[in-house]
Amino acid sequence: MRSSELPKRELIGQRQSPGNRERLPPGGLELFTLLARLLRRPRRGDRRLPLLWLVRADTADLMVPLRRFLGQGPRRRVPHAVLDADVPPGAGDVPALLRELHRQLSLEAFGAARLRFRHYPLADWLMQQSLSQGIDADDSRAALVRRLRDRRGPRTPEALPAGGDAVSIVSQVLLWLVRRAVPGVVFRAAVSGRVPVLGRHYNWFMRQQYLAPRQSVTFLGFAERLTAGWRDGEQPDQVNKLLLHAFLEDLRQAYRRRPWRPSDWRRTAYPALLIDNVAPDNVGGELVRLIGDVRTETGRNDPLLIVASGGRPPPELPEPHPLTEADEAYDEWAGALPEMRRLRRPATWLVALSPDETDTGPPSRGGLRPFSAPDPPWWSRRFLPTALCLVLVAVLGLWVASRWGPGCHPTLTGQVSVEVATSGECVGYSDSAAQVFNNDPGQDRLRTVQRRIFAQNRAAEEVWQRSDRRRPFLTLVYLGTLTGNRTRADEESYVSEREELEGMATAQYALLKESAGADGAALLRIVVANGGRQMIYADRAVAMLAELARDDPTVLGVVGLVESRTSTARALRELNRVGLPVLAPTLSADKMDANSRLYLQISAPNKDQVKLVDAYAKEVLKVNEAHVFYTTLEGSSLTEDLYVGTLVDGLRQQFGSRITRLDEWRTGQRLTDECGYPGLLFYAGRWSEFDGFLRALRECGGNPPRHLVADDSANRYMANPGLRAAAPGNLPVTYVSKAALATCAALRAAQDRRDDARASFLSWIQADDLLDPPRCRPGSEEQVGERVSLAYDASMMLVRAVESLAARLHHADPRQRWEPASVNPVGVHAEVLRQNAGQGYPGVAGLIRYTPDSGEPVGKRLALMRVEQVPDVARAPVEVFRCGAADTSGPAACGPA
Repeated sequence: MRSSELPKRELIGQRQSPGNRERLPPGGLELFTLLARLLRRPRRGDRRLPLLWLVRADTADLMVPLRRFLGQGPRRRVPHAVLDADVPPGAGDVPALLRELHRQLSLEAFGAARLRFRHYPLADWLMQQSLSQGIDADDSRAALVRRLRDRRGPRTPEALPAGGDAVSIVSQVLLWLVRRAVPGVVFRAAVSGRVPVLGRHYNWFMRQQYLAPRQSVTFLGFAERLTAGWRDGEQPDQVNKLLLHAFLEDLRQAYRRRPWRPSDWRRTAYPALLIDNVAPDNVGGELVRLIGDVRTETGRNDPLLIVASGGRPPPELPEPHPLTEADEAYDEWAGALPEMRRLRRPATWLVALSPDETDTGPPSRGGLRPFSAPDPPWWSRRFLPTALCLVLVAVLGLWVASRWGPGCHPTLTGQVSVEVATSGECVGYSDSAAQVFNNDPGQDRLRTVQRRIFAQNRAAEEVWQRSDRRRPFLTLVYLGTLTGNRTRADEESYVSEREELEGMATAQYALLKESAGADGAALLRIVVANGGRQMIYADRAVAMLAELARDDPTVLGVVGLVESRTSTARALRELNRVGLPVLAPTLSADKMDANSRLYLQISAPNKDQVKLVDAYAKEVLKVNEAHVFYTTLEGSSLTEDLYVGTLVDGLRQQFGSRITRLDEWRTGQRLTDECGYPGLLFYAGRWSEFDGFLRALRECGGNPPRHLVADDSANRYMANPGLRAAAPGNLPVTYVSKAALATCAALRAAQDRRDDARASFLSWIQADDLLDPPRCRPGSEEQVGERVSLAYDASMMLVRAVESLAARLHHADPRQRWEPASVNPVGVHAEVLRQNAGQGYPGVAGLIRYTPDSGEPVGKRLALMRVEQVPDVARAPVEVFRCGAADTSGPAACGPA
């Protein structure tokens, strides 16, 4: 309800005693009406509360009526505290003000359960501890551990029983365990951060952003840095922000609304803080500034309404609004808040108000009625918890039925987080065979490679345990489109996803084959995540992965994303916000790296593909004219499909007027006009429509177009024997390949040349216990898909970066155990670029090089592969043209193969 809609009788009493009558300055009633509006907590959600700065007037001091307004409610008082910032310099500081604020708000005097604080008292207590810096560090840490354990009250030392009968000894031993040993063990587990249920308030300190807690590795190390003397090297502003952040976090938790806790819903009014005699240069002004900074930097909402009264406001504030316009000033601030927070402007949360000096009328008179917190809702009354629990059980049952379904359900084994989307797809992640994505007929190979990865996950963890945890251990997430495509029972509709998973499984397999004594060789665990058809649920999958990354420090990167779409770009932006680097094996839309500073692309961008096709048309085909047809999936468009959109734009720019026809091809459209066409006929669409495009050209009979070239998406069609069977047998197809160096023929040739990297890759994919069926065996028609090598290169780049970091961290003690928290995802991304800064990374599919300011590779090998008869799946494609470098010594120019 807006303040103008509040009846004045709620604020003004009709028969007040003279001692309760106040003279209010002009606009005073409007101010108290706004406060009543802000203090009322909405039944749904929470509002963002400003910091009101009241410029003190000479005629009237508003702090006295403010105290009565908050502190003399007839029913349920508003939780509030009053602070005075008028102290001599050096006599008070922010920690002292916070202690007094904590003392006042902790009183059980506000008509509801008392506000309980867990994080702030611990932080403040640590700051008041003094550890001698002259003694051994282990002794100092042991002293801190004892004080933390005994913080809630000293325990009387007890010795183990020395004599007596057996029953007495056993009972005394049990008593000793219950009173001394067990609490000590529980405390150690709580502060370790390894037991999710225990020590949540300790873990919070390691997740918050002030004073770089991850540098301390454990909570005990971080706590030691907060003690007197040891924190001298820390920035005082950061220490104060940590204290304030902990205090506000306690308020946030106190004002959580949990359905199973009716008492949470009885807090119907926000707590208020009144600070008198505030000035920009005193401790009160500093506290106001820090509160605004913490709110902006953390992005977290808190339930504290602050009213500061003083002289001049901070200079960065605009001219104060008159009190008579208090409601309009708040609405203006609320509307501008998102933009001010995004720009991080100074004084973002401040709203300055002052008496209207131009108002010559008499001050308002009247008895001000104190504000009372609204009554709690009827269903939160104390006699209703049983009924509420029954309702919640029924609602939970309905929710579970809609969230989980056949083939999509939670499990207690492994790390699994899934939910059923509105389309019925199973979205989320899994590292266990208890949850395998996609139950569609015909997708056996997709399910098989997932199960292989999950089995190797268990094997990697066992090897890590047997190595006494000395080998580096990391987790990579594969994020792709694993459900939602329409498919026949005999059609494999997830070739790209299956091949990328096979590439990651190959990298995982290669690391498992390292010698048991190779302490520097990493071990890889893979989490498989599904973003749904066309990645439309990628935001939900990324949100789940963000929680996984926060809980599991071994998660260091994401591989996959499959298709360049706007939904993929949104996922990249979210992953960048979370802080997870992305290595995309096949994404090639131009400027995808603009969505994330942690993005690296393995394949050449579309602009390089366009130059390849143009060079082929000029140098080999000797044609100048081109017809271009493009397609997008149903429900998509050039704007949404970034791959097709940027490819078409690149063709327009590169070919210019040489493109004499540029059309969108739709299923069922005839192509008889293209029969016998002598120029370049280029297909710039998705693989799923390429089958229909070729069928339409069958009408040409013996007069097909002379030069049909397709983009790299067509290789997914070429990897599908069931679809190729219906293609015209007299129509050769040339298509772009991103991994011509990793075909079976190229790998065998590399093996003959003693190219160790490609020879090793060939031996892995030929193994009996990895891919099903094995690839590239002599006499076998089972070819290796190009995405296998691209995903292998992406995974191994991240693995080698982690191994390099581990070697530098453990150079002093090579037998030291691997600590996952010792590296972070951003550092791994930086290490990939550092290793790449020299000669580049020698990938199986070609040399990978980046410039310092781009995530797109430079000079990456691209090739054109030719298939003379598309239905003949036994005959491997032949490379006819290429651009880019194969390795550090190879040429980067374009030319025939």
